[in-house]
Amino acid sequence: MKSTTLPHPPASRIAQYWALTKPRVTQLAVFCAVIGMFLSTRGMVPWQVLIGGTIGIWLLAGSAFAVNCLIEQRVDALMRRTAWRPSARGEIAPWQIIVFSTILGAAGMAVLYTFTNALTMWLTLATFVGYALIYTIILKPSTPQNIVIGGASGAMPPALGWAAVTGAVPADAWILVLIIFVWTPPHFWALALYRRQDYVNSGLPMLPITHGEKYTRLQILLYSVVLFAVSLLPFAHRMSGYLYLVSAVVLSGIFLGYAVKLWRNYSDALSRSMFRYSIVYLSLLFAALLVDHYVQIFLLG
Repeated sequence: MKSTTLPHPPASRIAQYWALTKPRVTQLAVFCAVIGMFLSTRGMVPWQVLIGGTIGIWLLAGSAFAVNCLIEQRVDALMRRTAWRPSARGEIAPWQIIVFSTILGAAGMAVLYTFTNALTMWLTLATFVGYALIYTIILKPSTPQNIVIGGASGAMPPALGWAAVTGAVPADAWILVLIIFVWTPPHFWALALYRRQDYVNSGLPMLPITHGEKYTRLQILLYSVVLFAVSLLPFAHRMSGYLYLVSAVVLSGIFLGYAVKLWRNYSDALSRSMFRYSIVYLSLLFAALLVDHYVQIFLLG
Protein backbone atom coordinates (compact mmCIF):
# COMPACT_ATOMS: atom_id res chain seq x y z
CA MET A 1 0.00 0.00 0.00
CA LYS A 2 1.34 3.35 -0.98
CA SER A 3 2.01 5.83 1.83
CA THR A 4 -0.29 8.85 2.09
CA THR A 5 2.36 10.95 3.80
CA LEU A 6 1.98 14.57 2.71
CA PRO A 7 4.71 17.18 2.30
CA HIS A 8 5.29 18.68 5.73
CA PRO A 9 7.95 21.10 6.90
CA PRO A 10 10.37 19.50 9.38
CA ALA A 11 9.57 20.34 12.99
CA SER A 12 12.07 21.02 15.73
CA ARG A 13 13.28 17.99 17.64
CA ILE A 14 11.37 19.11 20.74
CA ALA A 15 8.16 19.47 18.73
CA GLN A 16 8.67 16.00 17.26
CA TYR A 17 8.98 14.38 20.67
CA TRP A 18 6.05 16.43 21.96
CA ALA A 19 3.90 15.15 19.07
CA LEU A 20 4.65 11.55 20.09
CA THR A 21 2.80 12.14 23.39
CA LYS A 22 -0.44 13.01 21.54
CA PRO A 23 -0.89 16.18 23.63
CA ARG A 24 -4.55 16.80 22.77
CA VAL A 25 -5.59 13.33 23.88
CA THR A 26 -3.35 13.54 26.93
CA GLN A 27 -4.88 16.87 27.94
CA LEU A 28 -8.39 15.42 28.01
CA ALA A 29 -7.25 12.35 29.96
CA VAL A 30 -5.40 14.45 32.53
CA PHE A 31 -8.32 16.87 32.79
CA CYS A 32 -10.65 13.99 33.70
CA ALA A 33 -8.09 12.72 36.22
CA VAL A 34 -7.88 16.15 37.88
CA ILE A 35 -11.68 16.33 38.09
CA GLY A 36 -11.58 12.94 39.80
CA MET A 37 -9.13 14.37 42.35
CA PHE A 38 -11.41 17.26 43.27
CA LEU A 39 -14.57 15.14 43.38
CA SER A 40 -12.92 12.74 45.83
CA THR A 41 -12.77 15.28 48.66
CA ARG A 42 -15.01 17.92 50.21
CA GLY A 43 -12.02 20.15 50.77
CA MET A 44 -9.06 21.26 48.70
CA VAL A 45 -6.81 18.66 47.12
CA PRO A 46 -3.36 18.86 48.78
CA TRP A 47 -1.07 20.78 46.46
CA GLN A 48 1.63 18.12 46.36
CA VAL A 49 -0.95 15.52 45.33
CA LEU A 50 -2.59 17.81 42.77
CA ILE A 51 0.66 18.81 41.09
CA GLY A 52 2.47 15.50 41.51
CA GLY A 53 -0.54 13.45 40.43
CA THR A 54 -1.16 15.62 37.38
CA ILE A 55 2.47 15.50 36.26
CA GLY A 56 2.82 11.79 36.96
CA ILE A 57 -0.32 10.81 35.07
CA TRP A 58 0.67 13.11 32.19
CA LEU A 59 4.13 11.53 31.96
CA LEU A 60 2.83 7.95 31.96
CA ALA A 61 0.13 8.82 29.43
CA GLY A 62 2.74 10.43 27.18
CA SER A 63 4.91 7.34 27.53
CA ALA A 64 2.05 5.08 26.46
CA PHE A 65 1.15 7.26 23.48
CA ALA A 66 4.79 7.28 22.33
CA VAL A 67 4.78 3.46 22.39
CA ASN A 68 1.52 3.52 20.44
CA CYS A 69 3.13 5.74 17.79
CA LEU A 70 6.07 3.35 17.54
CA ILE A 71 3.92 0.23 17.17
CA GLU A 72 1.60 1.90 14.64
CA GLN A 73 4.40 3.53 12.66
CA ARG A 74 3.53 1.71 9.43
CA VAL A 75 -0.23 2.09 9.88
CA ASP A 76 0.05 5.80 10.65
CA ALA A 77 2.01 6.35 7.44
CA LEU A 78 -0.94 4.95 5.44
CA MET A 79 -3.53 7.23 7.03
CA ARG A 80 -3.98 10.84 6.01
CA ARG A 81 -5.00 11.79 9.58
CA THR A 82 -1.78 10.47 11.13
CA ALA A 83 0.79 10.52 8.30
CA TRP A 84 2.26 13.78 9.65
CA ARG A 85 3.46 12.17 12.89
CA PRO A 86 7.27 12.15 13.22
CA SER A 87 7.23 8.40 13.85
CA ALA A 88 5.27 7.79 10.64
CA ARG A 89 7.61 10.07 8.67
CA GLY A 90 10.69 8.34 10.03
CA GLU A 91 11.99 11.54 11.64
CA ILE A 92 12.64 9.77 14.95
CA ALA A 93 14.28 6.36 15.07
CA PRO A 94 12.52 3.49 16.89
CA TRP A 95 15.28 3.25 19.50
CA GLN A 96 14.90 6.95 20.24
CA ILE A 97 11.17 6.51 20.79
CA ILE A 98 11.83 3.56 23.12
CA VAL A 99 14.34 5.56 25.17
CA PHE A 100 12.00 8.57 25.27
CA SER A 101 9.03 6.44 26.35
CA THR A 102 11.09 4.66 29.02
CA ILE A 103 12.31 7.93 30.50
CA LEU A 104 8.78 9.37 30.60
CA GLY A 105 7.35 6.19 32.10
CA ALA A 106 10.03 5.85 34.78
CA ALA A 107 9.74 9.53 35.69
CA GLY A 108 5.95 9.27 35.87
CA MET A 109 6.08 6.25 38.17
CA ALA A 110 8.63 7.96 40.43
CA VAL A 111 6.53 11.14 40.66
CA LEU A 112 3.33 9.25 41.43
CA TYR A 113 4.99 7.07 44.06
CA THR A 114 6.62 10.09 45.71
CA PHE A 115 3.71 12.54 45.69
CA THR A 116 0.62 10.31 45.71
CA ASN A 117 0.68 6.61 46.62
CA ALA A 118 1.63 3.17 45.33
CA LEU A 119 -1.94 2.32 44.31
CA THR A 120 -2.10 5.28 41.94
CA MET A 121 1.30 4.44 40.50
CA TRP A 122 0.39 0.81 39.75
CA LEU A 123 -3.12 1.62 38.49
CA THR A 124 -1.75 4.27 36.14
CA LEU A 125 0.97 1.95 34.88
CA ALA A 126 -1.55 -0.86 34.29
CA THR A 127 -3.93 1.55 32.54
CA PHE A 128 -1.43 2.82 30.03
CA VAL A 129 0.33 -0.52 29.52
CA GLY A 130 -3.13 -1.84 28.68
CA TYR A 131 -3.53 0.90 26.09
CA ALA A 132 -0.02 0.80 24.64
CA LEU A 133 0.30 -2.96 24.42
CA ILE A 134 -2.99 -4.87 24.82
CA TYR A 135 -5.15 -2.43 22.85
CA THR A 136 -2.58 -1.41 20.23
CA ILE A 137 -1.02 -4.82 19.55
CA ILE A 138 -3.86 -7.28 20.20
CA LEU A 139 -7.27 -5.61 20.04
CA LYS A 140 -6.99 -2.85 17.46
CA PRO A 141 -5.79 -4.98 14.52
CA SER A 142 -7.94 -8.02 15.33
CA THR A 143 -11.53 -7.00 16.14
CA PRO A 144 -14.00 -4.25 15.19
CA GLN A 145 -14.96 -4.13 18.87
CA ASN A 146 -11.44 -2.92 19.64
CA ILE A 147 -12.55 0.48 20.86
CA VAL A 148 -15.28 -1.02 23.08
CA ILE A 149 -12.91 -3.38 24.88
CA GLY A 150 -9.87 -1.12 24.77
CA GLY A 151 -11.99 1.81 25.92
CA ALA A 152 -11.61 0.51 29.46
CA SER A 153 -8.05 1.85 29.56
CA GLY A 154 -9.04 5.25 28.23
CA ALA A 155 -11.86 5.48 30.77
CA MET A 156 -9.63 5.09 33.83
CA PRO A 157 -8.29 8.66 34.43
CA PRO A 158 -11.03 9.72 36.91
CA ALA A 159 -10.30 6.63 39.00
CA LEU A 160 -6.58 7.43 38.89
CA GLY A 161 -7.23 10.94 40.15
CA TRP A 162 -9.54 9.65 42.88
CA ALA A 163 -6.96 7.10 44.01
CA ALA A 164 -4.25 9.77 44.08
CA VAL A 165 -6.13 11.68 46.79
CA THR A 166 -7.83 8.95 48.81
CA GLY A 167 -5.77 5.82 48.16
CA ALA A 168 -8.98 4.02 47.18
CA VAL A 169 -11.36 3.68 44.20
CA PRO A 170 -14.97 3.65 45.49
CA ALA A 171 -18.22 3.33 43.55
CA ASP A 172 -18.42 7.05 42.78
CA ALA A 173 -15.11 6.86 40.92
CA TRP A 174 -16.29 3.88 38.89
CA ILE A 175 -19.39 5.81 37.83
CA LEU A 176 -17.09 8.40 36.25
CA VAL A 177 -15.14 5.61 34.57
CA LEU A 178 -18.39 4.16 33.23
CA ILE A 179 -19.39 7.48 31.68
CA ILE A 180 -16.15 7.66 29.68
CA PHE A 181 -16.32 3.95 28.83
CA VAL A 182 -19.78 4.33 27.27
CA TRP A 183 -18.83 7.65 25.62
CA THR A 184 -15.77 6.21 23.87
CA PRO A 185 -17.38 4.02 21.15
CA PRO A 186 -19.73 6.65 19.64
CA HIS A 187 -16.93 9.21 19.89
CA PHE A 188 -14.49 7.08 17.88
CA TRP A 189 -17.04 5.59 15.51
CA ALA A 190 -18.12 9.09 14.46
CA LEU A 191 -14.47 9.72 13.58
CA ALA A 192 -14.15 6.37 11.81
CA LEU A 193 -17.20 7.09 9.65
CA TYR A 194 -15.89 10.25 8.05
CA ARG A 195 -12.31 8.93 8.02
CA ARG A 196 -13.29 5.48 6.74
CA GLN A 197 -10.95 5.64 3.73
CA ASP A 198 -8.04 5.98 6.14
CA TYR A 199 -9.01 2.70 7.75
CA VAL A 200 -9.48 1.03 4.38
CA ASN A 201 -5.93 2.10 3.50
CA SER A 202 -4.53 0.91 6.82
CA GLY A 203 -6.33 -2.41 6.92
CA LEU A 204 -7.56 -1.87 10.48
CA PRO A 205 -10.93 -3.58 11.16
CA MET A 206 -12.87 -0.54 12.32
CA LEU A 207 -16.63 -1.03 12.55
CA PRO A 208 -17.62 1.04 9.47
CA ILE A 209 -15.29 -1.11 7.37
CA THR A 210 -16.27 -4.53 8.72
CA HIS A 211 -20.01 -3.98 9.28
CA GLY A 212 -20.85 -1.01 7.10
CA GLU A 213 -21.93 2.56 7.59
CA LYS A 214 -25.59 1.86 8.45
CA TYR A 215 -24.77 -0.64 11.19
CA THR A 216 -22.20 1.75 12.67
CA ARG A 217 -24.74 4.58 12.74
CA LEU A 218 -27.16 2.30 14.59
CA GLN A 219 -24.50 1.41 17.15
CA ILE A 220 -23.71 5.10 17.66
CA LEU A 221 -27.41 5.77 18.29
CA LEU A 222 -27.76 2.87 20.75
CA TYR A 223 -24.62 3.83 22.68
CA SER A 224 -25.81 7.45 22.78
CA VAL A 225 -29.08 6.34 24.40
CA VAL A 226 -27.12 4.37 26.99
CA LEU A 227 -24.78 7.32 27.51
CA PHE A 228 -27.74 9.58 28.24
CA ALA A 229 -28.85 7.20 30.99
CA VAL A 230 -25.35 6.65 32.38
CA SER A 231 -24.68 10.39 32.53
CA LEU A 232 -27.52 10.66 35.06
CA LEU A 233 -25.93 8.17 37.47
CA PRO A 234 -23.94 10.78 39.45
CA PHE A 235 -27.24 12.44 40.36
CA ALA A 236 -28.99 9.11 41.00
CA HIS A 237 -26.11 8.01 43.23
CA ARG A 238 -26.29 11.34 45.12
CA MET A 239 -22.76 12.39 44.29
CA SER A 240 -24.06 15.47 42.45
CA GLY A 241 -27.03 17.82 42.58
CA TYR A 242 -29.54 19.55 40.33
CA LEU A 243 -27.01 21.81 38.64
CA TYR A 244 -25.24 18.75 37.27
CA LEU A 245 -28.54 17.04 36.45
CA VAL A 246 -29.68 19.94 34.25
CA SER A 247 -26.26 20.12 32.61
CA ALA A 248 -26.20 16.37 31.93
CA VAL A 249 -29.70 16.37 30.43
CA VAL A 250 -28.89 19.28 28.11
CA LEU A 251 -25.42 18.06 27.07
CA SER A 252 -26.48 14.43 26.64
CA GLY A 253 -29.62 15.53 24.83
CA ILE A 254 -27.51 17.38 22.26
CA PHE A 255 -25.25 14.33 21.93
CA LEU A 256 -28.27 12.09 21.38
CA GLY A 257 -29.65 14.59 18.89
CA TYR A 258 -26.49 14.30 16.82
CA ALA A 259 -26.80 10.51 16.91
CA VAL A 260 -30.42 10.62 15.74
CA LYS A 261 -29.56 12.98 12.89
CA LEU A 262 -26.62 10.78 11.90
CA TRP A 263 -28.86 7.71 11.89
CA ARG A 264 -31.54 9.36 9.77
CA ASN A 265 -29.45 11.24 7.24
CA TYR A 266 -25.70 10.58 7.17
CA SER A 267 -23.09 13.00 5.90
CA ASP A 268 -19.37 13.27 6.53
CA ALA A 269 -19.85 16.85 7.72
CA LEU A 270 -22.42 15.77 10.31
CA SER A 271 -20.23 12.90 11.50
CA ARG A 272 -17.31 15.30 11.85
CA SER A 273 -19.49 17.72 13.82
CA MET A 274 -20.60 14.94 16.16
CA PHE A 275 -17.01 13.86 16.73
CA ARG A 276 -15.97 17.41 17.60
CA TYR A 277 -18.98 17.92 19.86
CA SER A 278 -18.25 14.66 21.68
CA ILE A 279 -14.96 16.13 22.94
CA VAL A 280 -16.72 19.32 24.06
CA TYR A 281 -19.43 17.17 25.63
CA LEU A 282 -17.10 15.18 27.84
CA SER A 283 -15.16 18.28 28.90
CA LEU A 284 -18.30 20.22 29.83
CA LEU A 285 -19.91 17.23 31.56
CA PHE A 286 -16.92 16.78 33.86
CA ALA A 287 -16.66 20.54 34.38
CA ALA A 288 -20.33 20.50 35.44
CA LEU A 289 -19.55 17.77 37.95
CA LEU A 290 -16.80 19.91 39.43
CA VAL A 291 -18.88 23.10 39.63
CA ASP A 292 -21.84 21.25 41.12
CA HIS A 293 -19.55 19.59 43.68
CA TYR A 294 -18.34 22.89 45.09
CA VAL A 295 -21.73 24.59 44.80
CA GLN A 296 -23.10 21.90 47.11
CA ILE A 297 -20.20 22.31 49.53
CA PHE A 298 -20.06 26.09 49.76
CA LEU A 299 -23.70 27.06 49.22
CA LEU A 300 -25.67 24.12 50.53
CA GLY A 301 -23.28 22.93 53.23
